[in-house]
Amino acid sequence: MDWTDINDIAIELCDAHPDVDPQYVNFVDLRKWVMALDGFAGDAERCGEKVLEAVQMAWLDECD
Repeated sequence: MDWTDINDIAIELCDAHPDVDPQYVNFVDLRKWVMALDGFAGDAERCGEKVLEAVQMAWLDECD
């Protein structure tokens, strides 16, 4: 997975953190959690606020 795999990341986050409400996760933690996912190979330097926001929104949608 890479930063462009927003929906795949959201699915993995939903599975990895089932008791977490994504709307309350700050971007620092979100970035760490994404980078810790199995199979994630994205470069930390290629992640910005817009990417994290997209991941957070997809995660919210996935967990509904």
